[in-house]
Parts: sequence; structure tokens; C-alpha cells
Amino acid sequence: MGIQFVLVLLVAIEHAYILVLEKFLWTRHRTLRVFGITKEEDENTKVMAANQGLYNGFLSAGIFWGLIHPQPDIGLQVQIFFLCCVITAAVYGSITFKKSILLVQGLPAALALIAVLA
Repeated sequence: MGIQFVLVLLVAIEHAYILVLEKFLWTRHRTLRVFGITKEEDENTKVMAANQGLYNGFLSAGIFWGLIHPQPDIGLQVQIFFLCCVITAAVYGSITFKKSILLVQGLPAALALIAVLA
């Protein structure tokens, strides 16, 4: 198992974790703190967060799919596609919501993409 595999796997796990936070644990104190949401905003943003969680689940599933695909060339292409999706979402999220998204989600995906392309 090379560094490429580990970096891509970490991105997949990170987005699976985000899915759980946004879809199932949104109103918990720790989750609200992580996302910078106040207790007053949690119920108003719960449906939106669940929707975002679903998207993060799709990103995670796609990356996992790329890692386990039986044809390595296709798996590599799938990884590249979904890592680019994560980077794009991180750039957009950092511009429209919270700048730290670029560091927390974009940087790991960019490092994984560099490793995949190297």
C-alpha cells in the first residue's frame, strides 16, 4: 500500500466523516462548533446540512470506488475525477462559507491528487 493509496483513502474517510456529521449529528454541540453554527441556527440549517452530507457521501463513495475498482486504469480515472470534485467544492466552500474549508478539505485532496498523478 503506497502513499498514493493512503492519501486517497484519507480523503474518502474524511468525507465519510463529514457525511455523518452533517446528516446525522448536525445538532450536536461538537458538530456545531466544528462548522461554526450557533444553537439558534442548528434547526434552520438542519435540512441544508443533511443535503450537503449526502453530497459528501457521494464524494466519499466515488473515491472508495476508485480505490477498489478491479481495473486499475479505470480506478485511477475515477479517483482523479472525484478528487477534482472535492477540490472544486473546497474552493467554492472557502469562497462562499468558510475559508478553512480550503485547508481542511482542499489541501488533503490536492495532495492526494498530486500523488495520484505523480
